[in-house]
Amino acid sequence: MSGRITKVSGPLVVAEGLADANVSDVVRVGSHQLIGEILNMTGDRASIQVYEETSGLGPGAEVVTTGMPMSVELGPGMLDNIYDGIQRPLPEMRAISGDCITRGISVPALNREKVWDFVPVARVGDKLVAGDVLGTVQETSAILHKIMVPYRVSGEVVSIEAGSFHVDDIVAKLRDDRGNIHELSMVQRWPVRIPRPYTRKYVPSRPMNSGQRIIDTLFPIAKGGTAAVPGPFGSGKTVVQHQLAKWSDVDIVIYIGCGERGNEMTDVLMEFPELKDPRNGEPLMKRTVLIANTSDMPVAAREASIYTGITIAEYFRDMGYDVAVLADSTSRWAEALREMSGRLEEMPGEEGYPAYLASRLSQFYERAGVVECLGKDTRRGSVTAIGAVSPPGGDISEPVSQATMRIVKVFWALDSSLAYARHFPAINWLTSYSLYLDTLTPWYTEQFGEAYMQNRTRAMHILQEESELQEIVRLVGQDALSPADRLTMETAKSIREDFLQQNAFVDEDAYSTYRKQYRLMNMVLLFDSLSRDALAKGADMNKLFAIPSREKVGRAKMIVEDLVDAEYDAIEEQMKSEIEEVIAGGEDA
Repeated sequence: MSGRITKVSGPLVVAEGLADANVSDVVRVGSHQLIGEILNMTGDRASIQVYEETSGLGPGAEVVTTGMPMSVELGPGMLDNIYDGIQRPLPEMRAISGDCITRGISVPALNREKVWDFVPVARVGDKLVAGDVLGTVQETSAILHKIMVPYRVSGEVVSIEAGSFHVDDIVAKLRDDRGNIHELSMVQRWPVRIPRPYTRKYVPSRPMNSGQRIIDTLFPIAKGGTAAVPGPFGSGKTVVQHQLAKWSDVDIVIYIGCGERGNEMTDVLMEFPELKDPRNGEPLMKRTVLIANTSDMPVAAREASIYTGITIAEYFRDMGYDVAVLADSTSRWAEALREMSGRLEEMPGEEGYPAYLASRLSQFYERAGVVECLGKDTRRGSVTAIGAVSPPGGDISEPVSQATMRIVKVFWALDSSLAYARHFPAINWLTSYSLYLDTLTPWYTEQFGEAYMQNRTRAMHILQEESELQEIVRLVGQDALSPADRLTMETAKSIREDFLQQNAFVDEDAYSTYRKQYRLMNMVLLFDSLSRDALAKGADMNKLFAIPSREKVGRAKMIVEDLVDAEYDAIEEQMKSEIEEVIAGGEDA
């Protein structure tokens, strides 16, 4: 079915004669066959957002509807790949059209020429339901791809073959209860705006280990949780996202570069193939899907890129994997919503954003979670959604930040003053929070005993006390503080510089295991407790602060993981003996 364009306004095209079309249908626009999606219908008039440059389009050009909603192809070949916002593979598009993407180019998301080795899991005669695993494909050296029975398909396996196949070759046939034969290949299609189904959803109860001490110890996120990383320009949002993508203990990472600068995406492309996964030694790209819709690419496709990423994540979740979706940034996605809303002449909400901004954000973040997957075997998978927010001028009172804060349960607030002081990650410990502490405490207690969370609580208390004491110091100077308050300031400084601050360019410091984090925090707080006892016994405050082991505490985070326990034990013993000497010296005096 086709219609004719009556109006072109940037990425918005209005066409008539599409009475049989539906909202969310994909259409082909003009002689270049540009890809678009119907946003709303009024009679036979359709408002279409076009995901490509619309220059040259005019009234009278033909619009053809495909009758299908905006969907992604799911199957082997997605990992170690880079797509644009509507899942067109950029490397293959470059091979066809060169460095500049040609308008209207159509390339399948999954390579139809590549051959995959399919290993059956099911057998002839097995009765399967949606979500059951038919067979496996070793997609990369790091990930085993499970070929599953599509949604709403079930029946008895009539035939299934092992061997080498293209993704669209028939690998199995199922006969349903009505006697109909379903031919199954290794590829599925799924509408991006509809969440993939699951059997049951669980409360997230295990932390996602990022290797970043301020995140893992002070403001942890659970696997299957949601988090936001807001901050002004230059505060390190992208760097935090990169660190999470590199070091998080998830099986698969979906990184969505949504509206950010192209050079940031280039950094990812240059770094990830060279970086090794700390768990298996393989290149990180072997478990990564990149979706690039940078600021110089069509603005309408930003809106689709978020849904494309989360749908791919849900597919891998359904295999039983833990997946992290990193969206950088949701502010640029919201700006795309605002532009399209303005061109549709909808009533604007606060700061020009559409009134449905908060509900759209919710729809994205609510697709995260820990679920029991479809199928008769009890697989559990998770999707963790982490979105960067780029408020203008760092003002988090603007609508996108506020709507995000009402939805997510972890808030890592980046601070430009920390970034300018070269304190990275520049997460402000006074304005950040995590609402997963209660559900994660049993896990921490089981692994490390009650001391882990007690240390966390004590460290936060010291940092908050330091903030209050800073007000007094600014008024009357540090000399006016009591020895106990001076010790609080000294311990807080050690927590900030020796524990929270990390150097991503030093291998020993870029990633910290939970064990190392626990021992390092314990060492800093041991100095505090021993010094308080010493001050109570009349020890000299200045001598306590100058003991040689303090310098070793400052360098302790650089100790390699294998030597942590032995080296930290030695530093703690040295600290105890030096403080005892200071106490003895005070008693002699």
